[in-house]
Parts: sequence; C-alpha cells; structure tokens
Amino acid sequence: MRALAVWIRAAADDNSEEAMSGLRIFGVVLIILGVLGLVYGRFSYTKKSREADLGVVKLELKEKETVDIPTWAGVAGIGAGAVLLLLGRRR
Repeated sequence: MRALAVWIRAAADDNSEEAMSGLRIFGVVLIILGVLGLVYGRFSYTKKSREADLGVVKLELKEKETVDIPTWAGVAGIGAGAVLLLLGRRR
C-alpha cells in the first residue's frame, strides 16, 4: 500500500496544476482489485442466519459463506483499470 501512495503522489506531482482525476483513481482501484482477485481467487465471510433467546440461554447460528472470484473477472478488472488510466492521462 505504501508503494501505491508513493505512485499516486508522483502522478499528482506530474500534473501540478491539476490533481489526479477521479477516472484515474478509479482505474488504479480496479487494477488493485483485479490483482487481488487473481492472487486470492476467493473470499469468505460469516453470515448470521438464526438467533434464539430462551430466557437465560441465547443461541446464535452463524454460517460461513465462500465466494469464488472468476479469473476472467480479475483480468477484466486489470484491463478496464488500464484503459481508464490511459484515458485519464490523455485528458
């Protein structure tokens, strides 16, 4: 993340009269998410599904869900981010 902050600061210094546009920032975010999707391939989260209160006893049922990220989604994110960076640079 530190390298990203240095890169953003250097890009902002290149255009001293104009700050980094939202289009370029969104492009960088898409590239980062695409790379993370390719590296990890899936993520898990915990979902609370049922809760019961029986006087002094409280029961809670949690389910662990896993979401697979398709390879094409990671590649598409990197490609779309690169296009947005190029468009932002031309403006």
